[in-house]
Amino acid sequence: MTAADVGEAATLQSAALLRDSQGYRVIPAKHPWRVVGTIIAILIIFFTLRSILTNPKWGWDVFARFFLSEPILVGLGRTLLLTVLGSIIGFLLGAVLAFSRVSKSPLLAGVSWAYIWLLRSIPLIVLLLVLNNLGYLYPTIDIGLPFSGQLFAQYNTVEVFSPFWVGVVGLSLNQAAFSAEIIRGGILSVDQGQHEAAAALGLSRRRQALGIVLPQAMRAILPSGFNEIIGLAKSTSMVYVLALPELFYTVQVIYKRNLEIIPLLMVATIWYLIIMSVLSVIQLGIERHFSRGALRTANGPLLRNPLAFLSGRSSTPRVHSALAAAASSDAGRKPLVTTAERLARRGVGRIEIRGVSKRFGSLTVLDGIDLDLAPGSVTAIIGPSGAGKSTLLRTINHLERTDTGFVTIDDELVGYHRDGHTLYELKEAAIRRRRVAIGMVFQNFNLFPHLTVLENIIEAPVSVQGIPRAEAIELAQDLLARIGLPEKADAYPRHLSGGQQQRVAIARALALKPKVLLFDEPTSALDPELVREVLDVIKELATSGTTMVIVTHEIGFAREVADTIVFMEAGRILEVGTPARVFTAPSHQRTREFLAKVL
Repeated sequence: MTAADVGEAATLQSAALLRDSQGYRVIPAKHPWRVVGTIIAILIIFFTLRSILTNPKWGWDVFARFFLSEPILVGLGRTLLLTVLGSIIGFLLGAVLAFSRVSKSPLLAGVSWAYIWLLRSIPLIVLLLVLNNLGYLYPTIDIGLPFSGQLFAQYNTVEVFSPFWVGVVGLSLNQAAFSAEIIRGGILSVDQGQHEAAAALGLSRRRQALGIVLPQAMRAILPSGFNEIIGLAKSTSMVYVLALPELFYTVQVIYKRNLEIIPLLMVATIWYLIIMSVLSVIQLGIERHFSRGALRTANGPLLRNPLAFLSGRSSTPRVHSALAAAASSDAGRKPLVTTAERLARRGVGRIEIRGVSKRFGSLTVLDGIDLDLAPGSVTAIIGPSGAGKSTLLRTINHLERTDTGFVTIDDELVGYHRDGHTLYELKEAAIRRRRVAIGMVFQNFNLFPHLTVLENIIEAPVSVQGIPRAEAIELAQDLLARIGLPEKADAYPRHLSGGQQQRVAIARALALKPKVLLFDEPTSALDPELVREVLDVIKELATSGTTMVIVTHEIGFAREVADTIVFMEAGRILEVGTPARVFTAPSHQRTREFLAKVL
């Protein structure tokens, strides 16, 4: 037998053994250096603790005598109070500064930037000393009518600004400057699509900020924010310059009397370690609370949900066992639109676009667009990338401000009111009220990741239309049944497939019962196998009587569903017609060239 025959026989024998899957024992890989490292770490910890606990010069008997003594506990209480008040006031003021910096008002943004620049530049100890001598600059605090000489009340500055309140104000002002930048960074980390989705639903600025942006920004804010709070707890020791007996100052006073420096410093050290440990546990619990919907798998309990008593609900998402499925069954699915709803929408939703132009710098994106869309019609806008299709769609609900021209829905201007031949842009609140009649489904879904499917759908009906929560929940459950996802009510968007997320986005838009539905490339972010389930929902909507405008690259879908085809290129409408005419006998040469490539 040759060497080649021996090698072949060994290979065949090895393959036969591998096919026999029974009786194998798995031995994990060994990592001897991990063992060595662990032993070294144990030895270091052991000898360090032995040195600390057995050396009498550490003075552990003195430590034990003073650790829970009354002066130390009083100083500790003052440290905790300064930390709590400084954190609350500092972060509230920091939030105001952060939103001012990202506002569109140059004055607010400038004042906020100047405050942050100034307070981050001044050392905390200097700030505290200046505030402590404020009575020299302003001996009294006067309350009255400015420039009138009429005085309602007058207070002595030194009496109002006691050392404690000087410490609170100084720590808060200093904290606000740093927390403002942390909060601003969190706000900027939220995807722009979330802002647009909230605006498209007609949510108020306040609701957008507090209900949509901040909860998502908290995931970026919390780690750095708690670092600042921990730093603030240690910075309270700076108020020693005010002779304010907080924890560190109290320890100083005691060891200057008995000269037991190390034991007393260890008292302060251990208390600071306890404070930092408690803050770290709170941080972990809050981070897990705000991470809802951010992970595909739910977080396990942290000390049996330590935030449950604060929030009134479990921090673990209420996800059904069926959430693991990639798609759900459509068995027993209700009609998406009832006959009564079709009748109610008849004759509603006429869109007129007149002379709309839009430029971004030197680039003309829309150039004199004129278009009429009949009530209840389905219009598909097609064309090459960069033709201005999505921009035109966004001008219909005023997400994009036009440079010239206007859009009307049932003869009502969107975003403006008319005075003769002049158009005046409405205030944001009035624009939001008109957007309620114009639902929009985005290319990337733009569901709110920190809200469940049910909460996504009821957000606008409750916040914008004032529908009672119970009624909105009933409506949402009905819509979920119609799109074939009734069991997904308590799931987070992250737990759904792309097709399911887009169907939920459609349900969210329908919850406002809009006159017009806009779809911006509703299937472009989906895998090919998920496209069909979304297109089926849109097809059914096409029979609902709701006016629909769809920007799409799905030419076959456009041919099947649309009443009207609009072909755009370079910001202009080159051709408008029925699918039968545009796809079989286009009149424009550029349309023929485009269709020859995509059909």
